[in-house]
Amino acid sequence: MLSEPVLALRGRVQRPLFFGQSLRCDRGPSAPAAKEGPPPSRTTSEKKKRIANVARLGCGLLLVWLALLLTACSKQEQEAQPVVSVQTASVERGSIQRIITAEAVLYPRDQAAITPKVVAPIKKFYVNRGSHVHRGQLLAVLENRDLAAAELENQGAYEQAQAAYELQTKSDLPQQWQKAKLDVKSAKEAYSAAQKVYDSRRLLFKQGALARKELDASAVALVQARAQYEIAEKTLTALESSGRRDQLKSAKGQLTSAQGKYEGAAAQLAYSEIRSPINGVVTDRPYYAGETPASGVPLLTVMDTSSVIARAHIPQSDAAALKPGDAATITTAEKIQVPGKVTLVSPALDPNSTTVEVWIEAANPEGRLRPGATVRVDMVAQTVKNAVIVPAAAVMKTPEGEDTVLIVSQNRAHPVAVETGIRQDDRVEITKGLSGGETVIVKGNYGLPDNTEVKVVPPPPGSSAPAAEKGSD
Repeated sequence: MLSEPVLALRGRVQRPLFFGQSLRCDRGPSAPAAKEGPPPSRTTSEKKKRIANVARLGCGLLLVWLALLLTACSKQEQEAQPVVSVQTASVERGSIQRIITAEAVLYPRDQAAITPKVVAPIKKFYVNRGSHVHRGQLLAVLENRDLAAAELENQGAYEQAQAAYELQTKSDLPQQWQKAKLDVKSAKEAYSAAQKVYDSRRLLFKQGALARKELDASAVALVQARAQYEIAEKTLTALESSGRRDQLKSAKGQLTSAQGKYEGAAAQLAYSEIRSPINGVVTDRPYYAGETPASGVPLLTVMDTSSVIARAHIPQSDAAALKPGDAATITTAEKIQVPGKVTLVSPALDPNSTTVEVWIEAANPEGRLRPGATVRVDMVAQTVKNAVIVPAAAVMKTPEGEDTVLIVSQNRAHPVAVETGIRQDDRVEITKGLSGGETVIVKGNYGLPDNTEVKVVPPPPGSSAPAAEKGSD
């Protein structure tokens, strides 16, 4: 409230006083201009000074009042700031994995769609759908009486040719060949005897005990015996190189031809017996006994479901992190989880989808995984041990796109810039910015200013613990 002197001056002050200005009082519109004369009296001068002092005092009081008003408003604003209730989690160190998830289709480990090589009516089935079979087991038989007769006929022809060949190789030689062999034998003996006579007479001739005439006679006999031997040998060789060899070749050819016809007939008969090429279970049998399957149409389908292969298509960036042998998990629509491993990462892209095909194989001894079903596969591409881990809810994005978390220190929230790494479910690896042991806000952190006073409250009953605490090692 203004003082009485200040109120008395309100009607006489024309404009507010500023620093450096003097107070001028209004003398009224009809007051005549003062004439120059002697200086005003002492009473008038003191009166002006008092008025100026009162005006200065009023302005000072007004400024003090405004300052007190602003201070009171500021205290009210500070007292009006609320304490924010938040939920927190501890920054833990543990193991975290980079999991690549994709949809996949199950295929059997091995499969055989058995198509008969001959077209004939079905005589009998020995298995049904769901029958477990082993490799080489007889599954069905087609009508094969004509094939059996053809096999029997060719078998007889083969046995006849085989006997003829053995007769040619093991029987006595023809008369001409026999005579030629005897001639060679006798000529060889005569030549050997003539050689011995000549050698003995030559020795006697050198000793002077034999005439020259008898030596010459033995030499002539030796030459004649050698000529006879050579002629007999050439005759035998000619006979063996022509007739004998040709006869043996003819017998061999007949035997080979008969053998081929017999084996062909036996193969045709065997084609009428349908056998399983693999171990597995019969999954399809579309025909009944008596029907004639069309050419090229499978008669039976056998699958080896002892293990299954999940085939998934994933982006190139994810495929680059995988390799054969990486651990994986197959999850069915019924929430059945089966462990497996990566067996193939395709070296080429699918030209239609520009994705990479990955195979995951898993054991299926109980048959819980059915080929053809759609499943989810989780493949472990990377494992980081002793990593700094926080719940995913603690990481926020700034308007500039940077990752940040709010840590609690002395009941105050403070933002910290971080760099993230692997994300697994609702856990995130922090590669830079935190070292472990800090307390981060996981709920109530959105839009919270720096240095805000917070109150840590426990999670509601029945809610799960923060991910960093659940998954820490």
